[in-house]
Amino acid sequence: MPAVQLTPAVTDAFPDTLIALVTATGMRGHEPWPRTTAALEDLEQRLADGTWHPADETDPRIEAWHTAYRSFGTNPRRIRPSVDALGRRLAKKGALPRINPAVDSYNAVSVRHGLPAGAFDLDHVSGDIDIRYADGTESFTPLGEPDTVEHPKPGEIIYADTTGVLTRHWNHRDAHRTRVTEHSAHVAFALETLHAGRDGDLLKTAAEELRDLLTPHTAQTTVHYLSPARPRATT
Repeated sequence: MPAVQLTPAVTDAFPDTLIALVTATGMRGHEPWPRTTAALEDLEQRLADGTWHPADETDPRIEAWHTAYRSFGTNPRRIRPSVDALGRRLAKKGALPRINPAVDSYNAVSVRHGLPAGAFDLDHVSGDIDIRYADGTESFTPLGEPDTVEHPKPGEIIYADTTGVLTRHWNHRDAHRTRVTEHSAHVAFALETLHAGRDGDLLKTAAEELRDLLTPHTAQTTVHYLSPARPRATT
């Protein structure tokens, strides 16, 4: 089983980081996930009713990621954190995309709580996963663009295994190689905050909410937390 690790340089720069890793094994993505469908529809209805709206860049949860992106040389208004882009899409179109049940689940939890989320098909991960600064030699093939190869900028924070980059700009976009599909059976989901002191309880609530959506459709789920005090977990 691969391990996921926050590297010392990242924890030194972002000492209040907390990441929830929700791992699902024996996942069944071909069957209906009615609770996930209901979660998406609930958000869309509340938006339409005007009783809720997704966090935007004026929200401290999103603002923190914009500040982090600028610190490693990324313009967050051109290349947005995933939760920022997802919330903007929902606010504009009134609906969230339907990809597959597992992706729809973490999208719903992400936008509900204003926290970035992503996922990796662990059967396509090579070795362990490090959350680290890029040196610029790594290769990345963006989700949905299997013929495209990019190289992160030196100093950009990435998720990377021994083969290449799994996520660029910390949480902007996932890789095509480790994308989660309806066939994925062993998946690690990540939910993130840079301000555990302020939003740690929110992150834990979100992780349990995601776990609750996954549990009826998996053989087993586990939750681990990465922080500067405990920077490594095995999925």
